[in-house]
Amino acid sequence: MLLKNKKILLGVTGSIAAYKACEIARLFIKAGASVQVVMSEAAARFVSPLTFEALTRNPVLCEGSESWASNLNHIEISKDCDMFLIAPATANTINKLSKGIADNILLQSALAFNKQVAIAPSANTNMLNNHHTKNSLKMLSVSDITIIEPQEKLLACGDTGSGALADPQEIFWQCSKVLLRDPFWTDRRVVVTGGGTIEKIDDVRYISNFSSGKMANAIATALYLKGADVCLIRTKEAKDLPNDIYTINVESADEMLGFTEDALRVARKGVMSKPSLNNPDAIGMIQKEPFLFMVAAVADYAPSYPQSGKIKKNMIGESWNIELKQNPDILKTINKEGIKTVAFKAETDSDNGLANAMSLLDTKGADAVCYNLISDTNNFGGDDNEIIWITANEQLKIDKQDKLSLAFKILENAKRLSV
Repeated sequence: MLLKNKKILLGVTGSIAAYKACEIARLFIKAGASVQVVMSEAAARFVSPLTFEALTRNPVLCEGSESWASNLNHIEISKDCDMFLIAPATANTINKLSKGIADNILLQSALAFNKQVAIAPSANTNMLNNHHTKNSLKMLSVSDITIIEPQEKLLACGDTGSGALADPQEIFWQCSKVLLRDPFWTDRRVVVTGGGTIEKIDDVRYISNFSSGKMANAIATALYLKGADVCLIRTKEAKDLPNDIYTINVESADEMLGFTEDALRVARKGVMSKPSLNNPDAIGMIQKEPFLFMVAAVADYAPSYPQSGKIKKNMIGESWNIELKQNPDILKTINKEGIKTVAFKAETDSDNGLANAMSLLDTKGADAVCYNLISDTNNFGGDDNEIIWITANEQLKIDKQDKLSLAFKILENAKRLSV
């Protein structure tokens, strides 16, 4: 229930993509939000107001339904809403909105709204590239209106280019980011590692583990929604991540180590000291302290002599002894100066697992550890998880829940590391 107790005013304009607003409404409702729809007269030619009423269980505001005997009018409808999203937004709506023109009920509702506004353009490429529309988008952006960029693809009119409505899931992510922004995490640089590393034997075989990377994806998504500047270093692709999350794909432990060190160097850049007696010439703001969430399951060993091509079975014989070398311990090796580090530890040993997790605080310099006791390989790749949050001063059990909800709980605990 990511958006529980949030209320969205969804504006639908007369674009061929109006039908996609149904999916947008469904995503918000699934996340626990209440959705109220306002439609222009042109939009009602593409999708019936009855469709949105069935989806949202709320009456739709349009030219023929406005009532001053209830709150179904362009003044009252938005007063308890947290965000006004116009998706799709036609070029006509964009240009009128930037000029304060309110000649239909949707634009009247927008003019009366005084909170967060987001628009997702959908129009022919030439219409969006017209200098009037481009200037309008710039003006709206300067006015702190969130612009959710359209996709570049084959359009309904037959032209190919930018103008297709952004994917409904991406629209949902970007709006949620506005609604869930946390001042602590906003613009804070955070590095997240995820997935099980792959150690090459030859060009078709490798050594790895059962880690799915889902917990790292959840941590990165939660950080993105809180406003952090996230770098996700991962070994497995994920289709459900917000597009704006910067990702680096790696395979081996050596690659993950190198890219993690590079990402942390970038995260530290720009840190400046406040003027003090010892440093009176220092100027500027202090950058927020970076964080590292080391969620990846790094292989302990790798083949000493990986081969090119495919090693033939008849060249090996009935048994195959592969010489292994120990991989670098990334968490122990990296420079953690000036960053807060949260380690993740999965254990199958119920007797010693907790102690092994606690040892990471001393042996590897972690500020906190998320300990997960797993019973078998079936625990990997699931959508739910539970952990024990461990620091030098506390052990806190976080009960089993979906991984995104768990990620938000972890972030709330991580904030206390900087207190």
